[in-house]
Amino acid sequence: MPSLKDLKNRIASVKATQKITKAMKMVAAAKLRRAQEAAEAARPYSQRMGSVLANIAQAVGQDDAAPRLMTGTGKDDVHLLVVCTAERGLCGGFNSQIARLARDHTRKLLANGKTVKIICVGKKGFDILRRDFASLIIDRVDLREVKRIGFANADEIGRKVIGLFEKGEFDVCTLFYSEFKSVIAQIPTAQQLIPASADDVAVETDGAIYDYEPDAAAILGDLIPRNISVQIFRALLENVAGEMGAKMSAMDNATRNAGEMIDKLTLSYNRQRQAQITKELIEIISGAEAL
Repeated sequence: MPSLKDLKNRIASVKATQKITKAMKMVAAAKLRRAQEAAEAARPYSQRMGSVLANIAQAVGQDDAAPRLMTGTGKDDVHLLVVCTAERGLCGGFNSQIARLARDHTRKLLANGKTVKIICVGKKGFDILRRDFASLIIDRVDLREVKRIGFANADEIGRKVIGLFEKGEFDVCTLFYSEFKSVIAQIPTAQQLIPASADDVAVETDGAIYDYEPDAAAILGDLIPRNISVQIFRALLENVAGEMGAKMSAMDNATRNAGEMIDKLTLSYNRQRQAQITKELIEIISGAEAL
């Protein structure tokens, strides 16, 4: 049984931890609002970009002049997975859920005889995936020094992916991230980037016929690389909002758990202290009667 001093030190330690988790919860709550606004603002733009891409792709069809980023290589032997997670932990199962989705997808591809390459965006995803697929990770993007995610960060990743595609390093590219729904709900999502998939985007033509200048294929040649960067940018913003929401929830749970632990330790401390006082009184009374 721990001594009174040990219990007192442990209570003080848990109280200090509770102050830290409470402060982290408040910081996450402050950052969450700005991150949520950024993620929600990026959604209409990325969705409209997909709609425009779908309209032009419909005009081009399977034309030989269509960019390879849209038509692909005609094979699906080599898959590139871009896994976006957070740089830091203490956010519950946020990072593990994204990594689990990527891990399951990787195992499914390997079971079908495909070749898999992985780019990790974020330290936590890299730490989780390298346990099973260290040999498949070809690159890691470190954003720890970035205080606020900007389009330039996403564009750098997008250019890197396009560069690998132009070198013939892969046939299909899939982006993994967590879509922010609420503080307690983040949905791990897989989105195909290359070849550009517009099947799930509603094409809004309104019965109009469009002429493209210089031509639809040339416009796609510029639009598809930009769309790749836009989708990666949206994924990064969704991740930031999801991370802050998950961290806020996790720190709230940790603060409440620390409070419950403090109550239990205090009760144990008081009982042991009362028992010790009673024992000392009995010893004093017994000694007095012996005289």
